[in-house]
Amino acid sequence: MIDPFGRSISYVRVSVTDRCDFRCVYCMPEHMNFLPKADVLSLEELDRLCSVFIEKGVRRLRLTGGEPLVRRDIMKLFRGLSRHLDTGALQEMTITTNGSQLQKYAAELADCGVKRINVSLDTRDDDKFRAITRWGSLDKVLNGIDAARKAGIHVKINTVALRGMNEDEIPELIAWAHGDGMDITLIETMPLGEVDADRTDQYLPLSLVRARLSEMFTLTPSDKRTGGPARYVHVAETGGQLGFITPLSHNFCESCNRVRITCTGTLYMCLGQEDAADLRAPLRASPDNALLSQAIDEAILRKPKGHDFVIDRRHNRPAVGRTMSLTGG
Repeated sequence: MIDPFGRSISYVRVSVTDRCDFRCVYCMPEHMNFLPKADVLSLEELDRLCSVFIEKGVRRLRLTGGEPLVRRDIMKLFRGLSRHLDTGALQEMTITTNGSQLQKYAAELADCGVKRINVSLDTRDDDKFRAITRWGSLDKVLNGIDAARKAGIHVKINTVALRGMNEDEIPELIAWAHGDGMDITLIETMPLGEVDADRTDQYLPLSLVRARLSEMFTLTPSDKRTGGPARYVHVAETGGQLGFITPLSHNFCESCNRVRITCTGTLYMCLGQEDAADLRAPLRASPDNALLSQAIDEAILRKPKGHDFVIDRRHNRPAVGRTMSLTGG
């Protein structure tokens, strides 16, 4: 699949649910209205949809949410999709998770061929963790990370940089992650959906963070790539890799090779644009994949050159109306 700007689409992120057992302040309001079950694709439909993308050249597949591991019987989907790893059609199947259910599922994920996961963790301070996630348990997440590592899964930590909340803790988080053999990526808060907090207060430019870190660490640009938008540096003092995802201060659109699918079967060609394609209708219209394949091809030809993310300080409104939990993290 080639978009209008010559970029090969080889990476798909698929949300399996909009539900989550956390209510992170930058992601969703505390009293969230979730989708009715009838609107959400079944596990069988998700398998079929992913398989069509794999047939069309997708090599990397990431399952997301909400929190993907709270979906009932989710391991059936992982188990089914693992056949594409066995045949070599799929190079990698990964997951982004808040870690709350990892202790329960880590061994089975590894058995399904998952070799690498991203765990969202913004702080190792109990009080801050509760303030950011509202409902989360730090101990459960840390135990889940340990379980994943013991299962042989490489863990990468994703940390959203939040002004006035965790910015002073970032050097310690880097040292902790690297000390346990984990990479860590810092992410700017993204203006998706209405949340209870003020994003103008949350936003911390990673250009500023990187400048501060350069005073503490020796940062050398790295050619490491994982298929996603992160750009990495090597930290000499810790020996680890540090990534930066900067949709606001320095976008990464020129090399974008990915699209996102929601749990309702809506295909977003760009995280920061509202244009989308309904794949649920052609998926359910026929047991044959011709209509679905055609809908995908037509959508890829509408993939934009880049997003329109911006923190609107005058009106305090999101750049995109849908929440990250709906789009897929």
